[in-house]
Amino acid sequence: MWFDLWPDLRPESISFESIPTAIAVLIAAAALDFIVGDPWGWPHPVQAMGKVISVYCNSQWLVGLKPTLMRRLAGIGLAALLVGGSGLLTGTVLYGLGWVWPGFQWLAAVILLASCFAGRSLRRAAEEVLEPLAKGNLALARERLAMYVGRDTQQLTAAEISRAVLETVSENAIDGVLAPLFYFIFGAVLGVIWGGSSEMGVSVAIAYKAASTLDSMVGYREAPYTHLGWASARLEDALTWLPCRLSVLAIALISGRPHHVLRLCRRDAGADPSPNAGWSECAYAAALGVQLGGANYYRGQLKAKPYLADDTRAITPAVIKQALQITRRSFLLGVALGVGALLVSRLLVGS
Repeated sequence: MWFDLWPDLRPESISFESIPTAIAVLIAAAALDFIVGDPWGWPHPVQAMGKVISVYCNSQWLVGLKPTLMRRLAGIGLAALLVGGSGLLTGTVLYGLGWVWPGFQWLAAVILLASCFAGRSLRRAAEEVLEPLAKGNLALARERLAMYVGRDTQQLTAAEISRAVLETVSENAIDGVLAPLFYFIFGAVLGVIWGGSSEMGVSVAIAYKAASTLDSMVGYREAPYTHLGWASARLEDALTWLPCRLSVLAIALISGRPHHVLRLCRRDAGADPSPNAGWSECAYAAALGVQLGGANYYRGQLKAKPYLADDTRAITPAVIKQALQITRRSFLLGVALGVGALLVSRLLVGS
């Protein structure tokens, strides 16, 4: 019956050529991130982005800028340069490789997209801290944790280390894994509709990665980035808002208790000063039955974050591993939905 209404959905009508290249790029990039991740010492797009940011922020003309307005305008220029430039450069390189040989374009697209997904890196970072923690070596666990978080770690207890790891996993699952996936799908669907290929999806994902990198490097309220990083922080918040909410829905569904998770998110997430971190951390906490938030020290200064969700059980290494599994399942759900969206968009364009 459905095939009579939409004959393009008949299995025999879907040929290999009708499947967008973006699907193959997405699946291959997801597999590459899961198997290889980001090996230490290998070149990475974020390294290049970081160098551009450092050169820009240390420029002599910028050092001399004093008025708030001028520094904010300089920050807007930095955001436009890095985000727009990263996306345009990626699209141009992939387009050029397509002229040389489509295989080069496909391989580069897979590698670049895989670099946007930090699933394996996030899992490895958590395991590096949990390993000495499980052996009671708090000194080494604190030392390794300091590589991944901004808070002071020298005096953290085992419970505080576990909370820090889970907060890092739950926050970075969005901007490091699920949001890049969302923007690849968004860009790839537009590419299919406009007659392009996978390069548009990769370009949009890289552009988001640039915004995320900017926020992590200059998106602070403290000097010297108070005004220079203002635009970067606002841009990243805006770009992450929608994929964060969609990710919360996915986490709620995967938890098996969607009403419970969403209820706690509506109750607690808005109290966090970040428009996105509070939602992602609260979703994970509610799904796992733990509580996040509380007192942290940054460069010796106490900062109290609101408590998120209910404290029904302790945060253990097993809980953190469950959080990583939720991230992986959310990612696979996103990949499946992305494949479906790309197939439907191709069918609509072809009809």
